[in-house]
Amino acid sequence: MLRKIPSHFWIVTALILIAALMRLLTNYFSIWNFTPITAMALFSGAAMKDKRLAFLIPLAAMLITDAIIGFYSGVFVVYFALLLITLFGLILRNRIKVMPVILGSLGASVIFYLVTNFALFYPTWLYPHSITGIMSSYTAAIPFFRTAVAGDLIYSVLLFSSYVLISRRLTAAETAS
Repeated sequence: MLRKIPSHFWIVTALILIAALMRLLTNYFSIWNFTPITAMALFSGAAMKDKRLAFLIPLAAMLITDAIIGFYSGVFVVYFALLLITLFGLILRNRIKVMPVILGSLGASVIFYLVTNFALFYPTWLYPHSITGIMSSYTAAIPFFRTAVAGDLIYSVLLFSSYVLISRRLTAAETAS
């Protein structure tokens, strides 16, 4: 006998896949660092009930979109950052309210910035593997960080508010029937 997959799973998965499609659009229109990937990982950690799927689905979405966009050096560092952000999203479970989501989004932005710009992940010709190289990497990334924070906040609000609205409607429809 087949087990029925809960509607909650489909709602969260659909929102994550929509975010992945938005990543393709922001890449197509060259809107750099204004992507939903950080928000997607945070949302998955907070909303996906199965913890294994919370980590797996955003990574699968990234693999698929990277296969379309093209893989790049540092891909594993980005995936590692997303795993950390998904883990961070677990803190938001049962706390999907305005302030926790905003603070979670800001925290996720900082995690992504710190992990992906750590100069030791780069070849020595780009940044020396020293304190000076690390500081140079972080300094050079500040303009991109501003755009990333704006994108992370907007996409987090969109994902979490859509989830809450759809879940409420679904619960109301199930209660009415």
